[in-house]
Order: sequence, then structure tokens, then C-alpha cells
Amino acid sequence: MLSLEHLAELFSKHQDAARAHVKEFALGDRFLAFNSHPAIMGVINLSPDSWYRESVCLTEEAAIQRGNVLHTQGADIIDAGAESTLAHAARVDDSMQTSKLLPVIRALRSSGILVSAETYHPSVTRQCLEAGANILNLTGVQGSEEIFRMVAERDAAVIICCVQGSNVREVGDFNLASDPTAAAYEFFARQIETATKLGVEKIFLDPGLGFYYRNLQDSALRVRYQMTTFLNTFRLRTLGFPVCHALPHAFEYFGEEVRSAEAFFAVLAALGKTDLFRTHEVPRIKAVLDTLGTFRVESTVD
Repeated sequence: MLSLEHLAELFSKHQDAARAHVKEFALGDRFLAFNSHPAIMGVINLSPDSWYRESVCLTEEAAIQRGNVLHTQGADIIDAGAESTLAHAARVDDSMQTSKLLPVIRALRSSGILVSAETYHPSVTRQCLEAGANILNLTGVQGSEEIFRMVAERDAAVIICCVQGSNVREVGDFNLASDPTAAAYEFFARQIETATKLGVEKIFLDPGLGFYYRNLQDSALRVRYQMTTFLNTFRLRTLGFPVCHALPHAFEYFGEEVRSAEAFFAVLAALGKTDLFRTHEVPRIKAVLDTLGTFRVESTVD
């Protein structure tokens, strides 16, 4: 059972890391002050294989409408992807991904909405950035140097996902280290060094909690790992860049109330000092963050 004693021990062990600040930067005409105001990323799934039905958009019109709705509900950024990360999902080639993504990116950007494109294909990356995408949500490591160069050329941002495999669709068993945060730290340190040498200045770090690893399907093991990672987020912030988390669902525990799961995990992610919350449930997460923010304001006044 998670307890105050556990949180106190975690803080006591890593007090210096808890004081870390991360780089803040502008995307489009919007400055994101992560150290004082975490941001929200709403999700559009353009793949019919995505299990979160509320986020699936099967037409261009539906995707654009959802993007506008999520923005109105409080999303700072809209993340669009054309291929599900689930193991059984169909592969979507470069041309199909771009045919789905580009019209949505162009339409949302024309409305002044910040857009992230999720892919691990260099060719898709280039076309999405040319269409105006502000962020590349990179779900792979193969060909990352080429992608980092494209991101730098456009003065865009990149979300570096921690992937144990060449990309999110080519993973096997997860190497569950005794301290997964330390292992993630080492991965991100290497990727940051490469990205910054190639000119990338705007970076998010994403531990990749929603990716399908064969040996992380035991519900108790997976959720324990996710909760531990959320609470240790502040340790990754010592790398100097904001941390993004995709909020999971824990269907085995929430059952018919699964749409409430992301709000629960958002509390843990916020306690760990997450900077960007990727969610299918924007209004719920905004309510969580607004409520926690009220406590912060009152504490400051006191």
C-alpha cells in the first residue's frame, strides 16, 4: 500500500533532485512555463486498432473536431498518431500515416492549436514537420539522428520516448531493473547528448509507460512499475528537460470505471513533478491539476 511513509522516504533519499528545475520554452506563439504550470496533451488516435474508443477518430473531420474540442477543454497540445502501439494492431506504412496525419495537422495549426505528431518513421516526420507540427513524438530509436536533424531544422520540439527496441512496435521483454528510473536516466542522457549535438533545443523525456512489453502484462507488476515511475519523475528532471507521461488505464483494477484511471495516475504523476500529461481524458486531468494547484496557492499564502 502506498503511504506517506513511502513518500517521505523517497523525498528524503533524493532531496536535491526534488529541487531541480527544467528548461522552459515556446512552441509556436505559446510559452510553456513547466516549472510553475504543467501542461496537458490531448490524444487523437487515427488508428481503428486503438483500444481507447473515446479517442479514436475514423475520419479527418472527426479528428479535427476532437482536436478543437480537446483544446477548448484545456489541452495545451494535441497529439495525433496513425498507428496503435498495441501488439496486435495492424502496421501502418509511411504513406498511409501521412495521408491520415497531414490534413489534421494543417487544420489544427490553422486554428492556432499546438500539434504533436507521433511516429518513428523519418519520412513521416519530415512531412509532418513541413505541415506545421510543433512536436515530434518519437516512439523509436532507429534513425533517431536523422529525425533529430529534421526537428532542429524546424526549431520544433521532440518527445524522446524510452523504448527498449528499435521502435515501439518491435519490443520484446522489458528489462525491469531494480531501479528503473536510474536505467531510464542513462537512456535519456545518451539521447539528449545526441539530440543537442545535432541542434535540438526543445526536448521532452517520456519513460514510455504505455508501450506493450510481453513480460509487463501481469497487472500487479505493471501497475507497480508505473506508479514507481510516476513518483520518481523528479529524478529525471535533473537532466534539465521537462518530463512527459502518457497516463495508463489499469483496466484490471478499474473495470467499468476505466475512464477514471488516468485521473488517479495523474495524481501520482503530479506528485512526482510531471511537466506534460498526455491523456485521453483532458477535462478530468485538468480538474485534477487545478485542484492540486489550489493547494499549492494556499500553501504559498500560508
